Amino acid sequence: MKVSTRTRYGIRAVLEVAMSGGGRPLQLKVIARRQDISIKYLEQLMAILKSAGFVRSVRGSKGGYMLAGPPSLMKLSDLFNALEGPVVTTECVESADYCARAADCVVKQVWAQVQEAVHGVLDSITVQDLVDRASSKETLDYQI
Repeated sequence: MKVSTRTRYGIRAVLEVAMSGGGRPLQLKVIARRQDISIKYLEQLMAILKSAGFVRSVRGSKGGYMLAGPPSLMKLSDLFNALEGPVVTTECVESADYCARAADCVVKQVWAQVQEAVHGVLDSITVQDLVDRASSKETLDYQI
C-alpha cells in the first residue's frame, strides 16, 4: 500500500494549521512555503479539507485557514478517508463477489488483517497527537 502525495501533503497542511495555534488564520502562502507544497496544489487540497469539515477559511487581508474543530477530535483515519478514500488492501476484502475463492482464501484473511491494522493505527492517532509529537521533537532538536 502506498499513500498518495495528496494524502501526505493534506495531512501536513492540516498539521501546519494546527501548529500555528493562537486562533489566527494561517495564510495559504505560509503553509505552502513551510511545507514546500505548490500553492496551486495546496488550494485544491484545502478545498477538499474544507468541504470535509477539517478546516475553514477566513476572508480578508488577515485571512487564511483555521481548523474547523478541536485537533483532538480529528482522527487521521477521517483525514485519510477524505483525501484518499477508504483503506483497502485488495478488492476481495471489500467484496466477496470479486473472487470466487474469497470464501475460503487464506491469503484474503491476511489482507483483511493488514487492512484492519492500518485502519486501527490511523483511527488511534489524532491531529493533536501529531502536534504533540512535533512539539516534543522540536524540544528534543533544541536540546541536542
